[in-house]
Amino acid sequence: MTDQKQEPGELGEMGSIVDSAVEGRTPVAGGAFDEHHPPDAALVGDCVHCGFCLPTCPTYVLWGEEMDSPRGRIYLMKQGLEGEPMSDSMVQHWDRCLGCMSCVTACPSGVQYDRLIEQTRAQVERHHERSRSERALRAMIFSLFPYPRRLRLVRGPLRALQRTGLDRALRRTGLLERMSPQLAAMESLAPRLDRPEPIPERISASGARRAVVGMLTGCVQGAFFPGVNAATARVLQAEGCDVVVPRDQGCCGALSTHQGREDEAQRFARRIVDTFETAGVERVVVNAAGCGSTMKEYAELLRDDPAYADRAAALAAKVRDISEMLDELGPVAPRHPLEITVAYHDACHLAHAQGIRSQPRRLLRAIPGLELREIAEAELCCGSAGVYNIVNPEPARQLGDRKAANIVATGAQVLVTANPGCLMQVTSAIERSGHPMGMAHTIEVLDASIRGLPASTLLPPHDPQ
Repeated sequence: MTDQKQEPGELGEMGSIVDSAVEGRTPVAGGAFDEHHPPDAALVGDCVHCGFCLPTCPTYVLWGEEMDSPRGRIYLMKQGLEGEPMSDSMVQHWDRCLGCMSCVTACPSGVQYDRLIEQTRAQVERHHERSRSERALRAMIFSLFPYPRRLRLVRGPLRALQRTGLDRALRRTGLLERMSPQLAAMESLAPRLDRPEPIPERISASGARRAVVGMLTGCVQGAFFPGVNAATARVLQAEGCDVVVPRDQGCCGALSTHQGREDEAQRFARRIVDTFETAGVERVVVNAAGCGSTMKEYAELLRDDPAYADRAAALAAKVRDISEMLDELGPVAPRHPLEITVAYHDACHLAHAQGIRSQPRRLLRAIPGLELREIAEAELCCGSAGVYNIVNPEPARQLGDRKAANIVATGAQVLVTANPGCLMQVTSAIERSGHPMGMAHTIEVLDASIRGLPASTLLPPHDPQ
């Protein structure tokens, strides 16, 4: 049966089966890995086991277990390369990794753990037999989240649940938690939905044109945080950019890449390359940290594809996070005062993967009246990590609660970050803490300042200010 409305990169009912049964990739000499890009032995050898990574690794901080630290996981990779078969224990320790890359920032030897864990996860996806319940959960996740049209269809029923209060009533019963902690985690993470704000396919710059940029609308960002995309377009326009928003852009492949679903990720990436290559833009602007870090690595993802390798590298060179783009341009639009205190949370795939820390802080500090406060243990992940908070809900909850406590301790009125996953995870944790505060993407704060909106628009409705 042919689906006349298949989304970009979709293969239909047999797609996931074809992807997971890649012929000719069997483990070498009984070891854990096959010959298709196993964990790079040279990168494994870069680790000198110094331990600088330990206090920055969320799972090691939680449990103090050596094999749940970066150097412990690298040791398991080394065992696999030396012929040790892939075991359930190995996979469990690799699965527990959030992929936050805090260890990459901390490592004095420059160990590229981010590449190692992605190479390893691709091997796990090909050679590890998961339980039936795990397969079902992952099938549900990856048949929904990378497809913007399907996510938009979920909006209506979810919004109805929220407006009637049935979502909170269900949560109070604890029934979903007893049935499936993973499904309960998904429900608790869902943001409060407003009406979407449509964005034209092309927006002309205000005043003199300074750049022509394409904008990634994303999957979760587009469906659950459409206001962030609308704010991104407005700010770019105000700062002198023509903004091109291709309608049929699809998923960037970030979630698939981070979970080792290599063929699926490559399929999504090719579509994005095709879409923005013909858009006639100088830069491609991304407002979701995980998406931006993946798109900047397209050259690596598509290196084996002769038809796309060079084109992927060319597109990757154009990708900019929205804060990075605005910092490069410099401001021309006037900033109006926002008398408000904000705590800025570094999204892992912005700070550790892309090295972008100072730019969003400069943009926020340039707003008159705004006071920026730093968060303790800033290097520790909030527990979102793509789909980690769904497949590993308990450690994710512990990390979320720890992050929430550090955020509340700042006394700030608004928490600001740059990734939809972080916004959902931290919002859920803050609500559990009983200390409600405003939540906003960096670009929403800038948009409010440029438009001259009152600070109250960033605060919870019941806040007395």
